[in-house]
Amino acid sequence: MDKLTDNISNMEWQQRTRLLLGDERVSHLEQSHVLVVGTGGVGGYAAEMICRAGIGHITIVDADRIAESNINRQIIALHSNINKVKVETMAERLSDINPQLDLKVLNMFLSEENIPQLLDENHFDFIIDCIDTIAPKLCLITSAMDRKIKIVSSMGAGAKSDISKITVADISKTFNCGLSKAVRRGLKQRGHGRSKLPVVFSSEPADMNAVIAVEGERNKKTTAGTICYMPAVFGCYLAEYVIKKI
Repeated sequence: MDKLTDNISNMEWQQRTRLLLGDERVSHLEQSHVLVVGTGGVGGYAAEMICRAGIGHITIVDADRIAESNINRQIIALHSNINKVKVETMAERLSDINPQLDLKVLNMFLSEENIPQLLDENHFDFIIDCIDTIAPKLCLITSAMDRKIKIVSSMGAGAKSDISKITVADISKTFNCGLSKAVRRGLKQRGHGRSKLPVVFSSEPADMNAVIAVEGERNKKTTAGTICYMPAVFGCYLAEYVIKKI
């Protein structure tokens, strides 16, 4: 083992990040507060990546429990923790990565009624939106815009499998994405048709054979087939955007 490698092996856990970004940048990340809404396939990876990068203050929001069907793509989902609360399981993981992390855990559904209060009562430097239902997603996005809070939003990763088609773009530049289309229409209806919104999306056409109707799920009429790496890469793109733009 050479001298540099030996020195690095004895450093604290953030030193590899410091070598790349520098002390000043890491210090800025430590002082930043990011809200992550949704800790499933996309949001779970986004939350973990910003935590490993050294974001010092994180709020996570989700109201779901881990299901067996989550295991194929969600970083917190294991057979040993089926039916556990997602945000609590995610919180254990993030706190184990960074024991000094200032972490706020909200086991709740976001809605038009509680989103304004959440944003008004906290200071967020950035929001990562991983909501997959349109009404609360639009409310979160427009509420952030109205308050001039930076936000990056995930579009649909389901029914797609070509990792090379994932990219970051303004919402106005998206195509082949049903969720993006619905968000564009909703933003226009809410008076934000010309507002800029950075999003992570896939330009790959959805495989409609992988979409089925469902019953009994909150705010969802359909569900789509997924493959493990697509939500993970979406989450990494979101994390990269925040780390570079915060």
